[in-house]
Amino acid sequence: MINFALLGAGRIGSIHGANVARHPEANLVGLYDPFQDNADRLSAELGCKQMTLDEIFSSDEIDAILICSATDTHADFIERAVANNKHVFCEKPIDLSLQRVRDCCVSVAATDCKALVAFNRRFDPNFQLLQQQCTQGVIGDIEMVNIISKDPSPPPIEYIKTSGGLFRDMTIHDFDVARFMLGEEIVNVSAHASCLVDSDIAKAGDVDTAMITLKTASGKLAQITNSRRASYGYDQRVEVHGSKGMLETRNINESSVTAHTATGVNGPKPLHFFLERYEAAYQSEIDTFIRSLKGETVSFPTMNDGLQALLIADAALLSYQQGRTVKVSEIT
Repeated sequence: MINFALLGAGRIGSIHGANVARHPEANLVGLYDPFQDNADRLSAELGCKQMTLDEIFSSDEIDAILICSATDTHADFIERAVANNKHVFCEKPIDLSLQRVRDCCVSVAATDCKALVAFNRRFDPNFQLLQQQCTQGVIGDIEMVNIISKDPSPPPIEYIKTSGGLFRDMTIHDFDVARFMLGEEIVNVSAHASCLVDSDIAKAGDVDTAMITLKTASGKLAQITNSRRASYGYDQRVEVHGSKGMLETRNINESSVTAHTATGVNGPKPLHFFLERYEAAYQSEIDTFIRSLKGETVSFPTMNDGLQALLIADAALLSYQQGRTVKVSEIT
């Protein structure tokens, strides 16, 4: 059995904690959250004890730590975990500072600890199958990737203020998907963005609508479309165009029933939000991490993947601010 501790008992911590607690080869020993109500609720739900940070990091009983806390704690918790010989499963982003992320990568590399950065979309069954078929050459040489990612509604303004902005918070998933599908590193970024959904987001210094074009050294292109508003549900689609054809993943709907009547053809909306849409992906990423800790050879997003996605995010922000194409190599 792999023994885990959970840092952060909010929404995403509840998901990962429950998936560990249900896993036949894992045990959730304890959790910590600075908000007592969260800690009380989730420890009761999952049947684990509450622990202090010192108890978690010093415990010989704990093999791995789920870091699902506030973004500004991630890097510190990663370094403290690996310094105590504990493997790490960390929510994105590692940090909002590139230098802090680089330092953290060095700290992890200096140990034998494994660290998974939780880009959950890589674990979605449909995204995985699409990427596998790309790798197998089903559509020949990859030429273009189109990614559509739209939330049903914006998050709370208080969240926006501390999120790092659209590119680092929302689009960072899509930057990772683009790298995953293209199989090459991004060298050029061109971003256009506006605030069309909620004027309070603009007042908070962020945008809510964006289109970003990415280019690799070999000339492959990716186009990302983001919005904080989709009245019809959580819009998550990927299309990959190659020299011999095209692959695509469509939205997962609330049901597969479509009504065909004299008044028209009507079908269900996409699943409403990420908790439902990526339920299988959340389970798969925990299972993959556990399998890796048991010695299996598996693939998962690494610290470097977290770094590369943040580099692209910062390039996108600079491109938007300066109204020009930015080379990723400019970002330091």
